[in-house]
Amino acid sequence: MVSCAPVGNRSPPAAFTTGQVGNLRRVANRPHTSARSRARSKNNVYNDGMKLRRAAVLAAGVTALLATALAQRPFREYPGNEYESFPIPPDYQEKTEWTFARLMYPPAYGMGRRRFGGWGDWTQGHSSWTTDYPRSDRHFSQALRRLSRVHTRSAEQPVNLDEGDQYDWPWLYAVEVGHWNLTDDQAKGLREFLLRGGFFMCDDFHGTREWEVFLASMKRVFPDREIVDLENTARIFHSIYDLDDRFQVPGAQFLRSGRTYEFDGYEAKWRGIYDDKGRVMVAICHNMDLGDSWEWADAPEYPERYSGMGIRIGVNYVVYAMTH
Repeated sequence: MVSCAPVGNRSPPAAFTTGQVGNLRRVANRPHTSARSRARSKNNVYNDGMKLRRAAVLAAGVTALLATALAQRPFREYPGNEYESFPIPPDYQEKTEWTFARLMYPPAYGMGRRRFGGWGDWTQGHSSWTTDYPRSDRHFSQALRRLSRVHTRSAEQPVNLDEGDQYDWPWLYAVEVGHWNLTDDQAKGLREFLLRGGFFMCDDFHGTREWEVFLASMKRVFPDREIVDLENTARIFHSIYDLDDRFQVPGAQFLRSGRTYEFDGYEAKWRGIYDDKGRVMVAICHNMDLGDSWEWADAPEYPERYSGMGIRIGVNYVVYAMTH
């Protein structure tokens, strides 16, 4: 095969025709680009393409973040079992790194209200999940602000698993779980939330019967994970305060009865469920009422000994959840 490289003024081989010679000379006299220039041109095209791709990816990421921010449910409030209207703090809409997220749930036995009689739609308040709400939530949030450097919102956020926004609130609290009855879909939503790094604290249920009701729903959440007693050495008891010497924290009923226990829940049980990496993802406070210790923390008749312990436990659980 004959090379077509430029030949200058040298005579071509005899095998070329006169027309071919003219073509070769025209090619030889054209301005030409070097191999390096052609490679540089290709690189410029490639780099421009990469820049466009990166810009598209960045735009998609920003759009996703904006969509998440816009999708985050704003503050909302429901009538509670004990409080129909409670003063809303002036900074309740502040954007913070932590918010007291309270789990909404359907009650067991089909009852919309426990203690107060009647039937109702649990998604509209006046149900077991609203016990102590919102006074307890706001008192604890105020305490967390004072006792830590966690940037805390002053008002709580009720979270309904059926709406799927639990992922916006990485710390989730439920009260009176001896009266909850999660659906299969809600159990699945809570399980996914926890396995993705969420933290769930449950409180204020007492004795054998309420434990069995609690367990029926928790086994739908984690049918294959064991509930264990938390040892004193567990990190959750040492994230801020060293809480080796814990004791049973009673509800406000103590002021009437003088008893620290309810039903046959004579001894406080500190239990949990771990994930595969050894992180406590469910903290179970059985036979105690930490919610009341927060709710009544400003009441002179409720002993400081109990409200102090309840608040320190809550602070430890929040800081643990945010650092593990």
